[in-house]
Amino acid sequence: MRFNILNSCIRSLCTVQCTPKICIVGAGPAGFYAAQKLLKDLTIVKIDILEKLPIPFGLIRYGVAPDYSELKNVINTFHKVAINPHVKFVGNVTVGLDVTIKDLRENYNVVLLTYGAQFDRLLNIPGENVNNVISPQNFVGRYNGVPENKNLKINLDVEEAVVIDQNNVAIDIARILLTPVDKLKSTDITSYALEALCHSKVRKVFMVGRRGPMQAAFMTAKLREILNLESCRTFWREQDFENVEAMVPTLDRTRKRQIELKLQSVKESKCDSMYTKELYPIFLRSSVEFLGDKKLEGIKFAINQLRGETIQNQVAEMTGDFEEISCGLGLRSIGYKAVQIDNSIPFNTDKGHVENTNGKVEGNLYIAGWAATGSTDVLIKTMTNAFQVAKLIHNELSSNTTKQAHGWAALSEILKTKGVQTVSYEDWQKIDRVKQERGKRQGKVREKIVDVKEMLEIAENV
Repeated sequence: MRFNILNSCIRSLCTVQCTPKICIVGAGPAGFYAAQKLLKDLTIVKIDILEKLPIPFGLIRYGVAPDYSELKNVINTFHKVAINPHVKFVGNVTVGLDVTIKDLRENYNVVLLTYGAQFDRLLNIPGENVNNVISPQNFVGRYNGVPENKNLKINLDVEEAVVIDQNNVAIDIARILLTPVDKLKSTDITSYALEALCHSKVRKVFMVGRRGPMQAAFMTAKLREILNLESCRTFWREQDFENVEAMVPTLDRTRKRQIELKLQSVKESKCDSMYTKELYPIFLRSSVEFLGDKKLEGIKFAINQLRGETIQNQVAEMTGDFEEISCGLGLRSIGYKAVQIDNSIPFNTDKGHVENTNGKVEGNLYIAGWAATGSTDVLIKTMTNAFQVAKLIHNELSSNTTKQAHGWAALSEILKTKGVQTVSYEDWQKIDRVKQERGKRQGKVREKIVDVKEMLEIAENV
């Protein structure tokens, strides 16, 4: 009996001392995918996920269009991670302000940065500051309820809008501008964005890319959705598709399906039909100037040609010829860049991401997701990267003796000393229930709350 008690005590002591404590900074897809993989690979682990906002799930919550619910289903997977007894979600904590990277590295065995890329890239061309040239991140953030974007001023009292680039964000923006408002009313789009779209006069949307139809970066499913929009007709430029049909048999399956869909749409667009909105996908154009004095009047584009032997390696070169497209709204959807949230993090300012080697920054500091790789439109790439970095962490933890780390016990004291109100996953569920209740009264999935102070009050008092 005495032996069994002693053995039990030894096992308990070893569990306390040897349980690796991991801190993940950022509660978006990369953070949750990494946590999912770590939970699978490590028999014993404690994972704390820190998030600047009181809300988990990052771009799945704030970057996916409100009418694109299928992708949001991944939240069900993340929910299972969040309620795992070995995981603690801690919202409303700003790393670099409320707590430093040094604090985290001293109190955790591993610190994994997954805080994403928060700022859009600039084109750095004349006129970029003209009124109604809008950041795509801010535009998406406004209809998705990002607190800092709620007061963004967008003038939709114009007939023509130009979305620069042909990635998934660009096609989402174009679709939201062209979708009948009645189709959006039951989604979780913010009320103020819905109200603005109700009064929108935008009738034509130009989606302009610098390369050809075979290099467009949006998913085929998204293209099919926008082509099937009610009361919307797509106008292609037939010259953009010269010699394209002959190349179809040489393409990989994914690219082939998309090109075949485009070619089919080119043929169908010649048919007369009833429509009130118009989509114009335009290829081989690079924006060189936003036109207008006090407000946007149009965009000047350089006409490009492709150089390179293979589709994957072809690059766009300006020919010296130009084209102007009249518009009153311009959205530059050319990607995002990360920021240096703490001075101790080695950062590449030019590329806009944290310096790393396959996810390893230095010592016990790692990184995954957009802050490491740059922005990507495909969620599976983020998942793959997060899994790879989690595997690296697992391997390095296994090959080294895990030091005793204080983890949440120490971090909570730091935050308490600074008077930071933290939001647990249970607190967030309170907030979400209020959002769903408010939405139900309006026939919506949920009515988003965009005031952080209100969220914190609900978390504390409801």
